[in-house]
Amino acid sequence: MKTCILFLGLFIILPMIQPFAHAQENIKEARLAGSWYPGHKAELVGMLDGFFTGVARRKDMPLAGDIALIVSPHAGYPFSGPVAAYGFKAAQAKKVSTVIILAPTHHFSFQGAAIWPKGAFITPLGSVAVDADLAAKIMAMDKLFTFRKDVFEGTTEAPENSVETQIPFIQKTFPQARIVPIIMGYPPDPKMIKAVAFALAQAVGDRQDVLVDVSVDQSHFHALEDANRIDRRGLDAIEKFDVEGLWKGHMDGDMEVDGFHVVTTAMLYAKELGYGHVKVLKHATSADVTGDGSRVVGYASIIFYRDPVNVAQQGVLPLTATQKKRLLEIARTTVDTFVKTGKVLDFDEKDMRLLQEEGAFVTLTKQGNLRGCIGHIMGEGPLFKTVRDMAVAAASDDPRFTPVTSGELTDIHVEVSVLSKPRGIKSADEISMGQHGVIVRRGVQGGVFLPQVATETGWTKERFLSELCSQKAGLPPDCWKDPATRLEIFTAEVFGEKEK
Repeated sequence: MKTCILFLGLFIILPMIQPFAHAQENIKEARLAGSWYPGHKAELVGMLDGFFTGVARRKDMPLAGDIALIVSPHAGYPFSGPVAAYGFKAAQAKKVSTVIILAPTHHFSFQGAAIWPKGAFITPLGSVAVDADLAAKIMAMDKLFTFRKDVFEGTTEAPENSVETQIPFIQKTFPQARIVPIIMGYPPDPKMIKAVAFALAQAVGDRQDVLVDVSVDQSHFHALEDANRIDRRGLDAIEKFDVEGLWKGHMDGDMEVDGFHVVTTAMLYAKELGYGHVKVLKHATSADVTGDGSRVVGYASIIFYRDPVNVAQQGVLPLTATQKKRLLEIARTTVDTFVKTGKVLDFDEKDMRLLQEEGAFVTLTKQGNLRGCIGHIMGEGPLFKTVRDMAVAAASDDPRFTPVTSGELTDIHVEVSVLSKPRGIKSADEISMGQHGVIVRRGVQGGVFLPQVATETGWTKERFLSELCSQKAGLPPDCWKDPATRLEIFTAEVFGEKEK
């Protein structure tokens, strides 16, 4: 468990034929039109219009511009289409130039990710071009991205549906957008998942015109009551942004998201880019269409977004991938230089976002174990300087550990948490586990847990607060129930170096 200390890409005839043949290789024809969804344009448009019209209005929807990622089902349209429309409608006002389709394979076992690098996909609604520039940028990030046409085609008997089912929705919602189709391999591998998430985040960077569409279904072929219970467990983990819980739930067999490793990748991607909020917009099953609850398939529509209320109240935008990378560079360089020479470096930053006053923690781990963690809840000067100073403190002043030595540096992993301004709450009911860090104060005594403590420990809210009172504040375990105790919450953007 990580807990932190508080520092308040024939001779004459051949040239003509070969380019044409090569171009044809990059055109993906529809294989599901006429079966999974209508094969005629007018009928398909009518069906999609009906889905969008049927989406219930929600007053709690975030602004479309704040949505970075949607999760959509990929079954036959009569079954999953009404659910998929929720996510697309939520994001339809977003200015989208490219949609990255992130999907699981159903037919092939392989490690890595298959990417369609250029060309176009064809549906009854016409042709949608592949964003070759972004695809090339993603492929340049890591060798695990390769072009495998067979993965996208599927088999003769069973065409791959995970990407193709998304494209008519994209064409309808974002008619000018291009796509980058990616299918992740199976069985899942934690290192692959982290690598894909990091590569996508680095390739997208500061772009606000990219939407990620995660194509997954929920549980398969359980009785309706069991399916709802299984789906709820998985959706709860997603909505709590509990990456480890989602992974463990599938390893233990308690959850059954069809493509959970793809969702896990998406969650890590969203965190990396500062979109730390999740909302399940709609859940349904095939029984809602057929009336048969004996063996159902579950579907869900989910959005990942940043908190526009927090931005409006504090005037602070989430950090971009470039800004996160810079803060990690500052923390890493500071630790290495200080440990080797005892000198604290000066940095000259011009980025106005890094000049804002915000709280931050720096966490150092060694082979997965905590090696130092110190921070300020409230900012004391520019953010980049707070990160620098906390990096020095984490390496040298955490009383639980001896100072980091130069021989350890190659094994040290650096993580930065940038904190929102804390706000008081009236009761523990306002705390969302995994999303909120919590401060407890009574008199001169106080303590803090970062949001990630909840997901790392798996504690209940009661255990979390009791440990905070006793372990961190030196107060009675039940002090959080006392009206004289002040509870405050905050959010954190947490990001770390790419693991070696």
